[in-house]
Amino acid sequence: MAVNYGSRRTVVGAHYGTRDWLAQRVTAVLMALFTLVVLARVIFTKGPIGYDKWAGTFANQPMKALTFATIVGLLYHVWVGMRDVLMDYVKPVGVRLALQVVVIVWLVGCAGWAIQVLWRV
Repeated sequence: MAVNYGSRRTVVGAHYGTRDWLAQRVTAVLMALFTLVVLARVIFTKGPIGYDKWAGTFANQPMKALTFATIVGLLYHVWVGMRDVLMDYVKPVGVRLALQVVVIVWLVGCAGWAIQVLWRV
């Protein structure tokens, strides 16, 4: 006896679609806002911009918080993009998993390095 499932389509996969599409847009807006803030601070800085003024831009706590939020957003943005590219173009599951692990390790390392640089200023 055949089972009729009707017109409902069986959807497989991780169901990332809308959530990740929205996350990509939100993180892109966050990165654009951060870029505008940094550009405004650079444009309205008087005199030549040396290390002291550049480090001073990131020395106060609100700027560190904005920079950290942007770094987290950038890392998530990269992860969503790389995961989608790997899922679309790397068909062998073992190779795809290994590449995803490499990407995760790389992104965690970048996060650690960024935090170290940011809070050393």
